[in-house]
Amino acid sequence: MSPQVVAAFAALSDEQVVERVRLGEAALFEVLMRRHNARLYRAIRSVLRDEQEVEDAMPQAYVNAYTHLDQFAGRARFSTWLTRIAVHEALSRARRRGTFMEIAIDDDEGREDRQMDLASAEPSPEHRAFSSELHVLLEQAIDALPAGYREVFMLREVEKMSTVEVGEALELSEEAVKTRLHRARAMMRHHLYERTGAAAPNAFQFHATTCDRVVAEVFKRLGGHSAP
Repeated sequence: MSPQVVAAFAALSDEQVVERVRLGEAALFEVLMRRHNARLYRAIRSVLRDEQEVEDAMPQAYVNAYTHLDQFAGRARFSTWLTRIAVHEALSRARRRGTFMEIAIDDDEGREDRQMDLASAEPSPEHRAFSSELHVLLEQAIDALPAGYREVFMLREVEKMSTVEVGEALELSEEAVKTRLHRARAMMRHHLYERTGAAAPNAFQFHATTCDRVVAEVFKRLGGHSAP
């Protein structure tokens, strides 16, 4: 099915596509896969952290969803139901290889930090280069989060799922999601500061070319003034 054909079904909701698949239009399952590939990749990646295994786990998660499509009752959004299946597949693989540790965590400290909306101008080449480096640092910081926190951060902050949706996908209470998100953010800040703190003295350097321009502009503006 080409992207153009998939785009033709853009007006249909997930639930409508699911119903048509159930009625025998199995090829339309590709529409659902293409819609949710990015989310499933991130959800599974947050658990496994191994690209090769993620690529193997994604098809299996879709197969699991397809074979149990009759169990989708519409109580949650299809995307949430699908994400839950993907997380379960990833967790089962992680447990089999002994790389997943359950965590015990108090839920009474849950709160979400305020986020600032910063105005952004058209990025310069320097900013684009910095953004690329920052993406790498962020991915490394997310990978460094402990299991249980990493999945919450990935789904809530990267995938922008709501607290309720994350709780449904990971089978956690809303307070547990908020608590883990708050602690994950704190760990992310600590990790990023450790990685970038040493470079802080070199931030906002006043380059020689800028210095030259400023000096020239000062003398230009002083051109009409007499000596003090």
